[in-house]
Amino acid sequence: MSSAVAVLTAMITPAVLISACGSMILSTSSRLGRVVDRVRALSDKLEELAAKHADETKERQAAIFGQLDKLTSRARILQRSMVAFYLCLGMFVAPSVAIGVVAIVGNTRYTIVPVVFGIIGACFLFYGSMLLIFEARLALSTIHAEMDFIWSQTTRVAPADLVEQHKPHFVHFRSHK
Repeated sequence: MSSAVAVLTAMITPAVLISACGSMILSTSSRLGRVVDRVRALSDKLEELAAKHADETKERQAAIFGQLDKLTSRARILQRSMVAFYLCLGMFVAPSVAIGVVAIVGNTRYTIVPVVFGIIGACFLFYGSMLLIFEARLALSTIHAEMDFIWSQTTRVAPADLVEQHKPHFVHFRSHK
């Protein structure tokens, strides 16, 4: 009986990692959805500006085009991380099954199999997490670019004395013009 409890306990242990992986999949899916929504909104805005054919819209069109380029990269990175997290999920389910199979077979020679699956799953989790760090940095650069554009636009239309009172704030690791 105690060996059966030990086997069941070992089979349930990967559940924590499966839950963590599920959370990563959910948050990554949400991020991807926001990117898709933003691409659609910017595409609509770009079409609207193209229909105006005004010279003052050229700057805005260039800013939108730059954002769309970064959003495309973000979507690709998020898609890769989703694949990594789904592979991770499979690799964390596999040890539970392998532990049960090894317990049924009763040969201790195969106990390495669940460990290998677990290590591979952890590697996919790490890889997906690294991709999300790159995506977050890219998202931040998109926000900075948009804020820089808005700042340049508002400094043209705002009263000069107001612009002089409020200088742009730069983060130490960010390049500024």
